[in-house]
Amino acid sequence: MLDSLLIKNYRILKELKIDTLARINLITGKNNTGKSTVLEAIAIYAGKGDLKFILQLLNNNGEYFEKEINVRSLSSMFHDRIITFDPQNAIVTGSTDNKKYIQLQYVKYVDEYQKSGHENIIGKKILPADSKIENYKTGFNVRVDSSSSQLFLDEKFRAVFGYRNLFVPDKFQFIRTWNIDTNTAGKLFDDIILTDKEKYIIEALKIIEPRTERIAFVQEEHSRQRSAVVKLTNTTKALPLKSMGDGINRILSIILAVVNAENGFLLIDEFENGLHYSVQEQLWKMIFKLSQMLNIQVFVTTHSNDCIYGFESALNSPENTVDGKLIRLENINGCIKHVEYPPDELKIANKQQIETR
Repeated sequence: MLDSLLIKNYRILKELKIDTLARINLITGKNNTGKSTVLEAIAIYAGKGDLKFILQLLNNNGEYFEKEINVRSLSSMFHDRIITFDPQNAIVTGSTDNKKYIQLQYVKYVDEYQKSGHENIIGKKILPADSKIENYKTGFNVRVDSSSSQLFLDEKFRAVFGYRNLFVPDKFQFIRTWNIDTNTAGKLFDDIILTDKEKYIIEALKIIEPRTERIAFVQEEHSRQRSAVVKLTNTTKALPLKSMGDGINRILSIILAVVNAENGFLLIDEFENGLHYSVQEQLWKMIFKLSQMLNIQVFVTTHSNDCIYGFESALNSPENTVDGKLIRLENINGCIKHVEYPPDELKIANKQQIETR
């Protein structure tokens, strides 16, 4: 778990420092305050700077230019899209004490010919940021704590095919504003089928459809796609889940992510999408319970008062033993600040209808 959070030079976040985090963290704020950006930065931290995941982020945001990793694509992540070799402008994400962190930055390098037996081989020499050598090439350095690896961008490292992350990532699941695709959902279900975790899938689906008995993923006719079907009480034929509404499909995406994030991180962008206000408190209670049972740290964003009310009710429920807080981001003249609401203050804010979104 992260006990604190520091994000520097990542997109809109020049520097965001949160001294304490809870197991469950709900992030609110107006548009352009960096809510989704915080989730991305935590995902990069959990993935240990994995370039395949970074490529996925860039592609999702329409920032993957041409069919190769290049300076222009990667610059999209940096604050004000600055391309610089100064370590002060490096992206940093991790804890505030700098004991656990990821650092991403551009580096200068030159080819260096080295003798190996009777052959000359080309090595790479990393140059200091202030080097005056003019014919340098540009690389990208991923630093995890005290270890580093480089990607030499001028090598036309196409689409990171064959790339192997040198660092062991933490486990994490990232649910974006849209639901996960059916093939990914099927793979996540395969990973927990016939385990105790399978019952939590059914329990979650029952929040919307109490008659749910079983779920399976089947191959669609004339397609390589798999889709979810459910068996309801007193029915003989399985029904396709996608025909049962946005809410139950959103719950499936979320609960599959929860049970596959054991000992890691769960990230959910716009929790409320597709969910009626009446089911959100029940889903929050499940997330609180499973986060403790499976040792998961949770970060969620929302624009919705219904989501905040459900979160506060679950957080202050007598049976809850999990710590949580609401973190509200504010954009003050381009600088992102935060305000924290611990459980008692959030309860008062909700009762007095104080705006916390």
